[in-house]
Amino acid sequence: MTVERDPWIAQFFAQLQNPPPQLVVLSGPSGAGKDSLLQRMKQLGFPFHFVVTATTRPPRPGEVDGVDYHFVSRERFQEMIARGELLEHALVYGDYKGIPRRQVEEALQSGKDVILRIDVQGAATIRKLAPGAVLIFLTAASEEELIQRLRTRKTEDPEALARRIATAREELKRVEEFDYVVVNREGCLDKAVAQVQAIIQAEKCRVHPRKVFL
Repeated sequence: MTVERDPWIAQFFAQLQNPPPQLVVLSGPSGAGKDSLLQRMKQLGFPFHFVVTATTRPPRPGEVDGVDYHFVSRERFQEMIARGELLEHALVYGDYKGIPRRQVEEALQSGKDVILRIDVQGAATIRKLAPGAVLIFLTAASEEELIQRLRTRKTEDPEALARRIATAREELKRVEEFDYVVVNREGCLDKAVAQVQAIIQAEKCRVHPRKVFL
């Protein structure tokens, strides 16, 4: 007996096998551990495209150009803006940061999940550009822990540090603009990584998966 195939059912099972790629935004205040979390995900071999942000700030000790950030001059950054090469950009603590558009588009077209590491202001911009993006807010376990992390960096003078702490406090108040919150407790980085991974997997199990259009 020949059983006629139902196109809807065929499409349903095809989607289960190949869910649409996710655009994941990882954001939160300074000191939350965004860089550390993404670095750990890379070490564990997660199959995501980690977008390398362009910035005009100088590299910190141990940072590698093209790996941690694309370190560019202000002139080059302005050129990138003028040419429409950036998906999103902002002035953050006196330096520019931006997301290269081509990286994101090519990775999504290849079927890869994409993770963006951006500030809270940039996350709001991405939500407008791509409503289907998944926004994750990363934070420390407490305000005291967050401030202590910023102080122990010792990369800024007291005035700049006070500015960064004040900004972090304002950013914490915008958590309701996000879809998920992950707490990166001191000494529990792998737990935070596991929660981010669980969020991405849960999104792939949605009956009506998010779809990203840029």
